[in-house]
Amino acid sequence: QVRLVESGGGLVQAGDSLRLSCAVSGRTFSSSFMAWSREAPGKQRELVATITSGGSTNYADSVKGRFTISRDNTKKMVYLQMNSLKPEDTAVYYCGADSRYWGQGTQVTVSS
Repeated sequence: QVRLVESGGGLVQAGDSLRLSCAVSGRTFSSSFMAWSREAPGKQRELVATITSGGSTNYADSVKGRFTISRDNTKKMVYLQMNSLKPEDTAVYYCGADSRYWGQGTQVTVSS
């Protein structure tokens, strides 16, 4: 059974940084396409960042230049470094594998 567990969310002020982590178990991680998405109240879920098994990354325009996705295949971990946070980044952030499996999410709240 595939399991993804996010951590690292919290309440921060605008301009602060946070690092989200995602622990993956139950599948061959090194070949997995990994992603972070977010869902804010009253809004559709947005794909924030993706990383291929080879390390190629892609970002939503709204976070480009501020967020960085990375992975550690030996630890089966995915990370999302979020800098220069804005109130509009407030959302529940989800980690996903192969666009099929998703974690329970971690709340990020950015105050102005």
